Amino acid sequence: MPLRSRLLRLFLSLASIVTLTSCASPGYYYQAVSGHLALMRSREDVAALVASPETEPSLAQRLTTAEEVLQFAASELALPAGDSYRTYAETGREAVVWNIVAVPEFSLEAKRWCFLVTGCVPYRGYFDESKARQVAARLRKKGLDVSVSAARAYSTLGWFKDPILDTMLAYGDARLGAVLIHELAHQKTYVKGDTAFNEAYARFVEREGVRAWLLARGEEALLEEWQRLNHASDQFSALLKTTRTQLSDLYASGQSAVDMRPAKQVIMTGLSADYRLMVKGDWQGKSFFEPWFESTPNNADLALFISYEGGHCAFEALFLQADGDFREFHRLAEARSGRDSAARIAWLATEC
Repeated sequence: MPLRSRLLRLFLSLASIVTLTSCASPGYYYQAVSGHLALMRSREDVAALVASPETEPSLAQRLTTAEEVLQFAASELALPAGDSYRTYAETGREAVVWNIVAVPEFSLEAKRWCFLVTGCVPYRGYFDESKARQVAARLRKKGLDVSVSAARAYSTLGWFKDPILDTMLAYGDARLGAVLIHELAHQKTYVKGDTAFNEAYARFVEREGVRAWLLARGEEALLEEWQRLNHASDQFSALLKTTRTQLSDLYASGQSAVDMRPAKQVIMTGLSADYRLMVKGDWQGKSFFEPWFESTPNNADLALFISYEGGHCAFEALFLQADGDFREFHRLAEARSGRDSAARIAWLATEC
């Protein structure tokens, strides 16, 4: 393939993490493409690494576990494992990308950046953490609430042969399985520009897929831990939903900015206090979501709550309709993905 065609394909493929838009600067294009190419160049064949006596036993074991997840995903979850995650790339970093979310001071609607492939999405990603934080600082100077979050994985939606990353291997077995299954779900069904549908679908497949995998392995202790994490996630989501409702009511009240600012702070302080009570009472001191509270939460932290935690009930009903058969479930989900945006939004709001 000519170099020009390869570069064009590369630009189109960085779907989940980079904003290849008409308004992106040359510098942004450069960091996006160079960051991705650096990963691609550093890939090593997983099978060869596992077989090599020079590979650290702990790494070989983690890669073997990843391969087991991929085989299970293909055979039992009807996911397109294909050529993805058959290679390994070491970044030596905490995360592979850092994602920025920016929201007005008195709103829960995130600023959207538009992709050539995925449509408009409410985040922007950088391979360089320092650059992400520089951009975040500029957005804050404009009066926006901003969050910068570390992502340990990403997917090119099948455009490239994505590698397993050392950042992904930092997780335990259940979380590693969750990351791989989640990203494969994005390859299975993806609606351009609809983060809410895409994440709700992938999150549901992740939950049910990991549960099925751990059951098949007879990992009762890990399964119990996984279910506990999901239960905590549901409780935390309920808390965030309550906070979003409080903020939405405040922002729609017509009050002046001078009056809303302290009221907003009271709500955010209440969120932190309620979380601490949940940790102490419901979770026996286990703080599952501590990174959320390393700084005071803001609108940007809450803006994507619906995108990443909503829609579970809708997909749960679909899974029951499919009688727990993943192949049929994917078919039904694909049918829902073909509806217009308004119909998808209404369907995702299905109550349990």
